[in-house]
Amino acid sequence: MTGRRPGVVPKVPRHGVARVISKLGWGSRTQAAQWVREGRVRVNGRVIHNAEFPVRQGLDRIDIDSEEPVPAARVVLMLNKPRGLVATVKDEKGRATVYSCFADAALPWLAPIGRLDKASEGLLLFSNDPAWAARITDPGTGPPKTYHVQVDRLPDAALLAALERGAVSNGEHLKARSARCLRSGDKNAWLEIVLDEGRNRQIRRLLEAFDVSVLRLVRVAIGPLALGTLAKGQWRMLTQKEMDSL
Repeated sequence: MTGRRPGVVPKVPRHGVARVISKLGWGSRTQAAQWVREGRVRVNGRVIHNAEFPVRQGLDRIDIDSEEPVPAARVVLMLNKPRGLVATVKDEKGRATVYSCFADAALPWLAPIGRLDKASEGLLLFSNDPAWAARITDPGTGPPKTYHVQVDRLPDAALLAALERGAVSNGEHLKARSARCLRSGDKNAWLEIVLDEGRNRQIRRLLEAFDVSVLRLVRVAIGPLALGTLAKGQWRMLTQKEMDSL
């Protein structure tokens, strides 16, 4: 016979209160830590000032400004990220961020899902649900990501096959799920590269390993969700059907 002994309470992992508030979708961990420092957060009725104060999500009561946070309804939007913006809430170097595209939109707290570096553009998702976002970016559970990449040379079959076999860069084995040539000019070409994961500057580093430079990089799809005709710098909410498809 199996099962817990009577009266034994199952162990629930403890996490810092700022992290738990973020997981509930009420704000970023940085924002939550600020609320804690300001004395706006109570745990089981007691004001705390340590953002790492351990709590058991679902067992300990957390109040912010005398209101108990509940998981917010999931919000997911897609942005056609312009080149030159960094995908962060606040940049330590003072560079313009993707949040400038949401000015005066009165959106809830949202975080980028995955990466697009400053020089890259195209489809970038945002959500207030960190757990859902983690499933999208996980190589084992998330959908593939499709990119159109302009390179500074004319590719041959050997190069495309090499991109799919991969190369080692800074100790990491990088490879494309698939690579094909979309169109060629006199001196450069556009490739379609599909990735199963999104490591830092993965496509640029992979191509650099074969002495190929990127002239332009645009993410055009995440799984079945395509960028489509969404104008650069514009955004829209995803439908429930689109969220389910991811």
